[in-house]
Amino acid sequence: MARQLRVPRLLAELPAPVRWLALPLALTCTAVVLVGSWSAPERIETPQPTGKAAGYCQALAAALPQELLGHARKDPSPASPYVAAWASSPRTVLRCGVDRPEELNGPAAKDLSPTIDDVTWWAKKLDDGGYRFTTTMRKAYVEVTVPGGAFANPLDPVSALNPAVKANIP
Repeated sequence: MARQLRVPRLLAELPAPVRWLALPLALTCTAVVLVGSWSAPERIETPQPTGKAAGYCQALAAALPQELLGHARKDPSPASPYVAAWASSPRTVLRCGVDRPEELNGPAAKDLSPTIDDVTWWAKKLDDGGYRFTTTMRKAYVEVTVPGGAFANPLDPVSALNPAVKANIP
């Protein structure tokens, strides 16, 4: 004896063409929502240092940890000795050999500049709640971007990376 499929009363009262289109329409809407929620891969601009700065950055890249405060290192593709990243999303990103930030020329340069073990980091609060820290008074500028809410204290990743920066960037 074959079982008959029971159609919910609401659907049974609809005209046949509407019932036939209900499932394809629901699947199409679901696909649109899913595709719309996917985000494009994060683009990280790779610095192109030259001369001695490039050598310092390559030495720093070799000294960087594979894990940063419990987050595994996941460098962006294509690989570069001037960019390192930890975690997947949101990521803490280190870029070495960046240009000197324009803001360091103004009065705001002294506002947020913590010094950790003789390395001074200029801090800039980002619109998304994160911070961008950039070394000052070094032969190559190193930038660490810490996403908002990734750490209890945004200086924690900078403090953990500080010994490698101090040892490799004079």
